[in-house]
Amino acid sequence: MADGTVRIDGTALHLPGGVQVRFKRTLRLPETGTHPLPPGLGDFPVRRVEDYPDTAPERMRARGGVMLPVYLREAMWLHFGGTTEPAALQVGVGKVCAVSGRPWSGSLGRDPQNYVVLPRQPWLDGINSGKGTVRQFVAVPLGLGATVEGQVTGEEVWGGVQLQSFPLNGERLAEWRQAQRRIAEDRAAVRSVRPAGGYGAAFPMAAPPAPGAAPSPARGGASDGPPRGPAGMGLGVGGSMRQEVHRDVWPRGSWAEEPAGRVFVHLVTPPEWRRITGEAPPPSPVDRAAYTRAGLPWFDSYDQDAHDLAPTDALGSVRPVGDWLGDDHEPWQQPSPHQVKPLGDASGKPVGDGDW
Repeated sequence: MADGTVRIDGTALHLPGGVQVRFKRTLRLPETGTHPLPPGLGDFPVRRVEDYPDTAPERMRARGGVMLPVYLREAMWLHFGGTTEPAALQVGVGKVCAVSGRPWSGSLGRDPQNYVVLPRQPWLDGINSGKGTVRQFVAVPLGLGATVEGQVTGEEVWGGVQLQSFPLNGERLAEWRQAQRRIAEDRAAVRSVRPAGGYGAAFPMAAPPAPGAAPSPARGGASDGPPRGPAGMGLGVGGSMRQEVHRDVWPRGSWAEEPAGRVFVHLVTPPEWRRITGEAPPPSPVDRAAYTRAGLPWFDSYDQDAHDLAPTDALGSVRPVGDWLGDDHEPWQQPSPHQVKPLGDASGKPVGDGDW
């Protein structure tokens, strides 16, 4: 994907440089306490905005990119499994960096770090709150001031999610690929003297499996009329969970100076999704108490060799969406210890970009 295009393959976004991103539906956490990682409950569907020129609002068409449907106060996480080569990925929420809390930038910054390093970072469940925790991504409408964007900048202009990928520079990438070839040759030699499926075949070359890779519960024409203004949605924060945002340990100067690709991800309400696409939105989020009562797994991630990023002032002061939307009345049932599973260390048509 050297031409800088972004593509959709099923429910996955592919950015240049081998980056793969899936948006995972999940259980919303309580806004008090610190919790294990919630499970993946299937992927959000993703569609290209430009495929709906007659029904997508003009503002969405101008920004290009893709869209996905979210319910009010629905939680999500980003799954990077399937990323094939090292990359620095910037993640924006309303054009506020989810890692540093700084305004969106067209370049990488290290002090503070404004990106996650793939595939070492297999997933991102929320904004960086430091000390081994993140605050869960939760969808809220624009206009209340409850989004991260609204609280950090004082305005709610953009909403959605923004992604931008930077591969290794030419020299570093050549070195990494050569090292991978040597590793592959060594593994092939081991397999040639061991039975199939033995110890020598057990080393993955890609990122480790994320929570969504575990077994999870199972899961018309567009309407007439001119496009209306988008039912703008952005991301606020919910509960806290144990997850590190890893510090970059690649030598300075390892990454390309220019991004390989970027994409604007619009969040739309289920009624707007149906009006634009003519498709039924996914069912409402799974009841979290029922999930826990069923004995299904939660996850705990720990990477003893990684270094967590420190919290930032801008993101540390972001308040949960409950301060605007009221108390969460859905009953909470704490998972039992045996339900928390430890985790190991860490092409379709091009998607059109627009003006953002």
